[in-house]
Amino acid sequence: MTDHNDPMAEIKASFFIECEELLESLQDGLQEMDEGSEDPETINVVFRAVHSIKGGAGAFGLEELVRFAHRYETVLDEVRAHRLDADSEAHKLFFAAADHLSDLVRASRDDLPMPVAESDRLLTSLEALLGDLPDEEVRPEDFEPLGVTLSLDLPDLSDMEAADGTGETDHDAPAEAAGDGWIIRFKPEAELFDTGNEPQMLIRNLCALGEATVTCDLSDLPSLDRLAPETPYLCWTISLSTTSDEGELREVFEFVDGLCELSIRRAGAAPLEAAGQARTLEIAPPPATPAAVPAPEAAPPQSAPALTDAAPPPVEDGADTPARKSKETGAKSVVRVDLERIERLVNLVGELVINQAMLSQSLGEAGLSPHSDAMNGLEEFQRLTRDIQDSVMMIRAQPVKSLFQRMSRIVRESSAAVRKDVRLVTEGESTEVDKTVIERLADPLTHMIRNSVDHGLESPDSRRAAGKPPQGTVRLTAAHRSGRVVIEVSDDGGGIDRKKVHQVAISKGLVPPDLPLSDNEIDNLLFLPGFSTASQVSSLSGRGVGMDVVKTSIQSLGGRISIQSERGRGTTFSISLPLTLAVLDGMVVNVAGETLVLPLNVVVETLSLGPDDVQMLRPGAHVVRVRGGFVPLYDLGVMLGYRPARDTHQGAIVLLISLDDGNRAALVIDAIQDQRQVVIKGLDDSFYRAPGIAAATILGDGQIALILDPADIIAAEGPLRGAELALTQGV
Repeated sequence: MTDHNDPMAEIKASFFIECEELLESLQDGLQEMDEGSEDPETINVVFRAVHSIKGGAGAFGLEELVRFAHRYETVLDEVRAHRLDADSEAHKLFFAAADHLSDLVRASRDDLPMPVAESDRLLTSLEALLGDLPDEEVRPEDFEPLGVTLSLDLPDLSDMEAADGTGETDHDAPAEAAGDGWIIRFKPEAELFDTGNEPQMLIRNLCALGEATVTCDLSDLPSLDRLAPETPYLCWTISLSTTSDEGELREVFEFVDGLCELSIRRAGAAPLEAAGQARTLEIAPPPATPAAVPAPEAAPPQSAPALTDAAPPPVEDGADTPARKSKETGAKSVVRVDLERIERLVNLVGELVINQAMLSQSLGEAGLSPHSDAMNGLEEFQRLTRDIQDSVMMIRAQPVKSLFQRMSRIVRESSAAVRKDVRLVTEGESTEVDKTVIERLADPLTHMIRNSVDHGLESPDSRRAAGKPPQGTVRLTAAHRSGRVVIEVSDDGGGIDRKKVHQVAISKGLVPPDLPLSDNEIDNLLFLPGFSTASQVSSLSGRGVGMDVVKTSIQSLGGRISIQSERGRGTTFSISLPLTLAVLDGMVVNVAGETLVLPLNVVVETLSLGPDDVQMLRPGAHVVRVRGGFVPLYDLGVMLGYRPARDTHQGAIVLLISLDDGNRAALVIDAIQDQRQVVIKGLDDSFYRAPGIAAATILGDGQIALILDPADIIAAEGPLRGAELALTQGV
């Protein structure tokens, strides 16, 4: 947890948050490269992500992270410079290195032991890719492949001691190469090295944009006895002939913004007058005729005018100022807020919703006219409360992209463990879900992905024999449906062998041998504790722990999981979850003197039963006629144990609800109170989690009401079978 009284701790926490974003960009770029993208910007994005992580890690002294990221960055730089061709095996290594980089970031954040052995193993593989390529050192020959001439302007150190004792001496500035390109003057500050950045890397990246002449200015270098090791004295002037524009040049230095003195101007433009103005960018029109340009004078830092006294330079019409650029590109500002503050805000909104309900009930009981000022104000208050609640929920909502990227790693590791060639396809990565839901989905999805790779997909030889490509596909999708989020994990494997599943369940004593089961019931045996069809225990499966944990975890989130499988074509697991765990729109009903809440999004319509609307299929099993078809009828009071079964349902009120599988059901209740927003209050683990009880809420009168999951109640009751189920089709 971040110590808010320690500024350095807050900065470090921000760095790790930024690392999550950079790792996400890294995975995206590697995925595009693996899919055959030849866009140079793709490898640039990958390189910058690793470089930024290394730079931040250096600022905090995270040596192991810096060590690994530095070598990883070196290999990526060789790919970027077209000196190293990355094949499919190299891409696999890059993915493994990215996964390990994520582990190092996590270990650094949580103060865990560093996986040094794994770092060494991967570094050895990365070194093998480099082969005989030289290590990164600032040497003239390193720039030759880029068309660069490197020169050093070395002063006579014996003359450094000036007569006035200041150690200063006048030297002619190094001559700049002629050209119609750009003149870049770059002088690092001490903070640049603290962040792990290197001038050599920056200069190399700049020179990769064209043909360059690099001059190193040593005029500020003192005599050896006065040299301070932590003080930077060197300054570089680069004359660059390139077709790149000013924006591309600035991108090279985007990671050291504010950590160096930098000036960029067209060749032929007047030099800046003082080093103190070097952080401003001056763009002059290119000269009509290329000519030799004198070098800018390298004025010592003490000669720079005070920034507080200097007037800001005039901005010409049409100049690309930061404000203008921000307006044109529509850049958005991002504020990082501690999750604890958001949770507190969510809780306050929940209390606001409860108080609004209490106020509504009090004014309603007071008998005020619907057109009174108080009632009109109440309506406006309700609208504002709803808008605030929606806005706060949007703050907590996050795309599932980060979660899906974690599953990419699971697929790579699982497929390697069982020696299968598996490709993960994701869809709907931008689907937003409550952050709490995303965090608690990681473990269930991990189990499901491993199950698909290990059990769902056949071996490459078996796939070839079945006429399938040897590479299997696992598909992970997310989408919004009817106010819920549905996440599906599917594979193109052999499907569920229901005969084998049934036999295993009987042999393990999980079901009686003489009990006939439908296909759906056999599929659901996979969720029983202790069930496994694996013939031997492996690192992935075989212990009978997994799918039962998945179902329990999903149910704890107020969700449901179902299976669809076709022999020889594959299996799909569908997870249906609420969008948020804070507030929902509910229908408040009465059942046997109890007040209950059902999610409003599952209610299709309400009915009042007549004498001929209900038919009995067998004792305890009824259907209700709805517009020429039949729907299973369930008495909510009986299923919850509130009352015995009725002799007749005539005159009863029924809620027609929609289930995730597309079917419908009718629930018998006693009365409908209201439709309103309710605040979800989770039940403590010490409470018995009865089927169908999702959570609880506090109503406007202070009464506690249970929030139901109708689909879970019906699943616990047991579906209709055979001919009974056939009667309900087509509705």
